[in-house]
Amino acid sequence: MAADSTSSAGENRYFIDIEQGAETARLLEQERLFSEAMGGLLPELEDLGQLRRVLDIACGPGGWALELAARYPHLEVVGIDINSTMIDYALATARVRELANVTFEVADARQRLPFQDATFDLVNARLIMAFMDQQTWPALLRECRRILRPGGIIRLTEIETPVSNSLAYQRLYTCLNRALAQQKRTFSVDGNSTGIVYMLARLLREAGFVNIQRRAFYYDGSYGMPMHDSGYRDMQALFCLTKPFLLASGVIDEAEFVHVYQQMLQEMAAEDYTIVGFGLTAWAVNPTSE
Repeated sequence: MAADSTSSAGENRYFIDIEQGAETARLLEQERLFSEAMGGLLPELEDLGQLRRVLDIACGPGGWALELAARYPHLEVVGIDINSTMIDYALATARVRELANVTFEVADARQRLPFQDATFDLVNARLIMAFMDQQTWPALLRECRRILRPGGIIRLTEIETPVSNSLAYQRLYTCLNRALAQQKRTFSVDGNSTGIVYMLARLLREAGFVNIQRRAFYYDGSYGMPMHDSGYRDMQALFCLTKPFLLASGVIDEAEFVHVYQQMLQEMAAEDYTIVGFGLTAWAVNPTSE
């Protein structure tokens, strides 16, 4: 989940303390995991030759934007995130890797974006539901239409709740989903799902985008699979860092959290542990005329 976190009024909208070094490492690992599961950086687009300027919204420490800039030198890539620590990290990495075609700026994706109209060919946003809600999704997509050139492409990627044979894992993920639903941070009707994947196409259509397409992907983090170790570390960090948010939401108490969290780690390390996660990428075109 992306790192953008705070509204203009200073309200923390992200349920993880993004100032922790562990979160930076987790986000970088997550970027790698999802690019691998999705089949690449932009697997839906066969020809990137027509693209020139690309914006990555809530870029975190810059993993996706940096890799895109390194692989496609003709692109001018811009990453934005509200957290200056993340942006400083991304800028430093770009300097070390000598990538002159990528820049990073501090900006709040929940407010008007600091770019002129029709300045980008592609806008990318992956796993941003962590700081969005039912009101800000339509507002952000309107902004994306404004800054995209006619014929430009918007690309959204989100995941649904993974399914595993770990009762403890499922319990903690259910708590997270319910806490988010209580605050109308998702579109889940019962609080038992991530509640955004099924809405992507509708949100794009209501924002005025056309030629909407979707592509599903999955990732297998079961024991013995290549993604198991990184997936284990990802969940270890995720639920540790979301503990304050979950306790404050009242969906679980301290004693139960400690017990279930330790049980989850044990179950995820067992040889019979099985988990599969699912996600969806939806992309669409900014119409050339109203």
